[in-house]
Amino acid sequence: MAAGANTVQRSITVTTSYAPLSDTNEVYAWMDISCPPGNAGDVYFLSDDGVTDVPWIPSEWHTLTHTDLSSLQIKGTAGDIVTVVGGTR
Repeated sequence: MAAGANTVQRSITVTTSYAPLSDTNEVYAWMDISCPPGNAGDVYFLSDDGVTDVPWIPSEWHTLTHTDLSSLQIKGTAGDIVTVVGGTR
């Protein structure tokens, strides 16, 4: 990553109730969000309609750009994790 770039490397523990990936507004130029293969079950992301569960299976990952981490809500099997790696450049 280039000098002066901001980076994020985070592991978030999943709970059985929806919770945001961040408690504060955090927007990065890019980020890879993944559900590691060792997770016991699917991680559910709350869809933009605010009602529907969108399941991500263990080993699933996606690259997002310019997305506020606090706008992404997750739930699933307690103790599973979601990782976030990203930066500003």
